[in-house]
Amino acid sequence: MNQQELLMMLPGMQPDELIFVQTLTEDMSEKQMSQFVLLYAARRKEYTTMLICTLIGFFGVAGIQRFVLGEIGMGILYIFTGGLCCIGTIVDLINIRDMTFRYNKKQATEAATMAMMVK
Repeated sequence: MNQQELLMMLPGMQPDELIFVQTLTEDMSEKQMSQFVLLYAARRKEYTTMLICTLIGFFGVAGIQRFVLGEIGMGILYIFTGGLCCIGTIVDLINIRDMTFRYNKKQATEAATMAMMVK
């Protein structure tokens, strides 16, 4: 399988995420690329899932999106302050695409580092 076919196994990739991952993996062998896809698929978060978590936080328990993104401290703060009086949750609704992309960039970089160790 080539790089494009392996990346198609990752559903819901946004264009900016796809460009970043293609750049990150352009020098990988097929075996390394397969390892990367397995690692990254297990770690990445989809935009729609994060949007749903944020909406649940807006109408229910605030901060769920922060816990899912690994921001435990902010998640606890959101729970105790009602999403910073809903203002923080509204800001997160506006910025959830960027928050998800930043998280996925970090996870892709870590997965690429681990995959490059495969000979």
